[in-house]
Order: sequence, then C-alpha cells, then structure tokens
Amino acid sequence: MKQFIALTGCALLLFVWGCSSSHKVEVAPIEVKPIHITIDVNVKVAKDLDDFFSDIDEAAAQPEVENEKQ
Repeated sequence: MKQFIALTGCALLLFVWGCSSSHKVEVAPIEVKPIHITIDVNVKVAKDLDDFFSDIDEAAAQPEVENEKQ
C-alpha cells in the first residue's frame, strides 16, 4: 500500500509539473512581395496563319470577281 501511495504521489507531482510549464511560440511577420511576370507572345505564328489562310481567301474571292466580269 505504501508503494501505491508513493507512486500516486510521484505521478501527481509529475502531472502538476508538466502542466505548470508554459510554452511561448513567436511568429515572425511574413513579408509578401509582388510578383512581376513578363509574357512574350510570338507574333510570327499569327503571320504564318494569315499566310496559310490567304490561299483559301484568294480562292474564295476569285469566283466572285469572275462572276462580276460576265
């Protein structure tokens, strides 16, 4: 019985000692910087597409011109 009381007393002291400690956590302010993004667009693709479709546009426009001549 004496051992039980001694163990209970030790457990109680450890419990009180563990709960009485305090912890401090410091949070430093976070620095937020803006992000600058530069996007370069390749205009050559648009020019190549115009050249590609120019044949189709000319073929569509030619019958109209021939019909007007007749």
